[in-house]
Amino acid sequence: MAFDPFRLRRLTGRSELLTPAEMGQADAAAPGLGVPGPTLMENAGRAVARAIAARMRPRRTLVLAGPGNNGGDGYVAARLLANQGWPVCVAALAEPRAGSDAAGAARRWSGPMCRFSPEEAARADLVVDAVFGAGLSRDVGGIVAETLAAARQIVAIDVPSGLDGETGAMRGACVPAWLTVTFFRLKPGHLLLPGRDLCGETVLADIGMPRGAMGPVSTFANTPDLWTLPGLAADSHKYSRGHVTVIGGDAMTGAARLAADAARHAGAGLVTIAALGRADVYRTASPGTIVSEDGVPALLGDARRLVWVCGPGLGADSVRATWPLLMTAGRVVVGDADVFSAYAGDPAALRGAAVLTPHAGEFARAFGPPGVDRVGAVRAAARLTGAVVLLKGADTIIAAPDGRVAINASAPPWLATAGAGDVLAGVIGGLLTQGMAAWEATCAAAYMHGRAAFLAGPGMVVEDLLPALKLALGESEIVGHLGLGPLNDGTAP
Repeated sequence: MAFDPFRLRRLTGRSELLTPAEMGQADAAAPGLGVPGPTLMENAGRAVARAIAARMRPRRTLVLAGPGNNGGDGYVAARLLANQGWPVCVAALAEPRAGSDAAGAARRWSGPMCRFSPEEAARADLVVDAVFGAGLSRDVGGIVAETLAAARQIVAIDVPSGLDGETGAMRGACVPAWLTVTFFRLKPGHLLLPGRDLCGETVLADIGMPRGAMGPVSTFANTPDLWTLPGLAADSHKYSRGHVTVIGGDAMTGAARLAADAARHAGAGLVTIAALGRADVYRTASPGTIVSEDGVPALLGDARRLVWVCGPGLGADSVRATWPLLMTAGRVVVGDADVFSAYAGDPAALRGAAVLTPHAGEFARAFGPPGVDRVGAVRAAARLTGAVVLLKGADTIIAAPDGRVAINASAPPWLATAGAGDVLAGVIGGLLTQGMAAWEATCAAAYMHGRAAFLAGPGMVVEDLLPALKLALGESEIVGHLGLGPLNDGTAP
């Protein structure tokens, strides 16, 4: 589906992502908190019917019902649509288990039943996929896959059948939905690719689930709910805003310059490029950036140089010469780019970093292929290194060593341009030097990085990101997470 810049805004106050197992625990806890299962099922089916009726006129509709709760939601939606004059037929893959909530919903359906077949799906104008939910534990194929493949337009309940709600991966066949309606909280698979695209437009409906039914959660959508940006006191000065040092190599000098400029835009009071070569090139760049040829050991003698960015455009040999010095000195280090080539297959060498920002190829180089469960792989890398690990991509994953994970969805496709990762590393460094904790700084940087790209617009090149960062920082939902209180916009004295 097309990039949705408002997806995360709609999750304000509901940023928790529940795995299918965690959602099952919430369902099980709800009756003890005064909301029985049949009530939740009725509310879920009503939410599906409402979402459909709000987007289209009545048309021939086939509801494909599985034997579990997903199918029960489908029976409810079928009944409510039929009550509104929609021509609806239900095709059951199998009968619900006797005595279950789904069996009760099936009994209340008095309309026509159809065969579960591709022919029936092809005759319908709309197919409601209520076959399997997010907790699917086996691959989808056979009659289910064939029937869904014959549909003209699909509305999925919870997730499209065949989508793993925990990993976002396909389990066998998975036919994309035009609309997906899910309940209470999103699953990770709604934001992780390819799941995000397979779901089409995604509606998160409130079905009356008690908030107390939700247990401890460690996975989140990356919204501004997760972090507060550093504010400025009346007596703030450049030294109180922190000093970032970016190590600059002698070949790809643009990478270090981008990281340095990004750190300044993110609020660092001072930024130095420690030039290992080509200092003349660095001095022709932004006049507000300090350029030093004193060497890393000498610069480490200044305790105020707490935060360092190492890797962008540096080269593997220079990383191996400087990285151990930073680790021994106990500095707060953002490791990016060539760090992962320098220590390919040796993730233990990365211990001591504050933040590591590999893309998929760099992650595989250092930690091995992430496999289907990318969230689990990034969590494991964070535990191994003791660093916050950010796996860059269209669905960037950010994991802390304590197990917290955020999935970012603020970035448009046109952010995929050379140098964007260097800017991200610099923004992280700029937030760290102002005192933000590593996971929060990394989450905030990823969110603002994506928003800046969206504001820069299609056709963006990496140089456009820097002025757009200022625009992103001025957006209301981000300003509200500055430690400043409300800002005077000039309309009040």
